[in-house]
Amino acid sequence: MGSQGNGLLFQITINKLAKIMLFLPFFGAAFCIIWSIIFDFESSTSTHCRVKNYLPSISSAIGGYTPQRYVWRICIALHCSPRFFITAGYYTFNTQFNVGIRNNIYKFLAGLCAILNSIEILALVVLTNISSIENFSIHENSFITFMVTSECYMLCSCIVFKWGRTSNGRQMTPKEKKSFHYKIALFLFNISCFFIAIYLYLRHNSYCEAGVYSLFSACEYLVVFTNIAFHGTTIIDFEGTVNTIAPSQLVGDKISKRYR
Repeated sequence: MGSQGNGLLFQITINKLAKIMLFLPFFGAAFCIIWSIIFDFESSTSTHCRVKNYLPSISSAIGGYTPQRYVWRICIALHCSPRFFITAGYYTFNTQFNVGIRNNIYKFLAGLCAILNSIEILALVVLTNISSIENFSIHENSFITFMVTSECYMLCSCIVFKWGRTSNGRQMTPKEKKSFHYKIALFLFNISCFFIAIYLYLRHNSYCEAGVYSLFSACEYLVVFTNIAFHGTTIIDFEGTVNTIAPSQLVGDKISKRYR
């Protein structure tokens, strides 16, 4: 927190903000899944062909029942505003590098990352507030948009991160290498689970085999939690940075001194 002595009104490290941002969807998803299994098992795990299923799908867990629906919506509502702030921060964070003659392409990709991430967040808001029971078509299209933009964002983010930090003979710092390796590993695991989930979903609809929908749901969980973990690399990338509310005169003076 700020004080009158230094002129700061409010200050929080990006690490703390990111941890709060990540905890909310993690807690919301975990709560909804566990609560559905304990208290709404029969209805949340039922399938159209009545085969044995042991896990609720994400859509069923977060939107089909109360209090799960309320908990998830509150968590996402609190979670999304900081994410837009982080998205804007990442654009500046990435475009501080000049990669040379292809810098315009690099800046375009950095901007594309910001756009994809923003669409991902908006799609998450829509699919959260309009459940599959309320309007299946809107929920389904929002989910598809969320997944496509999420995967594209992770890929684009990995490309931009490495390109900017290895251009013009530059070498990644140990912290940058750590973040990049986490990004690559989480992206590959996430997209693998996503394609496996698609296969299992199609197989379930075609053959209605016992337990297949449970495997599909498990893959859904892994997709959700690895997506959260990918965004968790913000904690590494923005280590040592702060978000400050202060009089514009004070901020302007500090920026002038920094670049003098």
